[in-house]
Amino acid sequence: MSDNRLVGIVLVSHSAGVAESVAELAKGLAGGAESVPVAAAGGTEDGGLGTSAELIGAAAAAVDQGAGVAVLTDLGSAVLTVKALLAEGDELPENTRLVDAPFLEGAVAAVVTAATGADLTGVAAAAEEAYGYRKV
Repeated sequence: MSDNRLVGIVLVSHSAGVAESVAELAKGLAGGAESVPVAAAGGTEDGGLGTSAELIGAAAAAVDQGAGVAVLTDLGSAVLTVKALLAEGDELPENTRLVDAPFLEGAVAAVVTAATGADLTGVAAAAEEAYGYRKV
């Protein structure tokens, strides 16, 4: 990308600790990828388990550089929360996409790909391809 704006990544988990740990691991495995804007949106505002539309919206705003925002989620109700925010139309930055990818492997692939300057479509495709990662 010629203007150096990178796709932002939001990791939505029912647990703040899980979201933060996956973000840390993904950035670490991507060679630090310090330039990639990654935000964890885990748990509820009071530190409990669950998902928070407010935390997701704030995380998306924090990582938005104008190149799009890829949102990866852990479980079903996190997906529903993101879908509701997308449906409202003004709760998330323009060009925000919910990515159908495994949470951990998809996060790593998304961060690595975003670090190369790929566009949102490329970042989403890399994360989605993580479903094919075989362990045996």
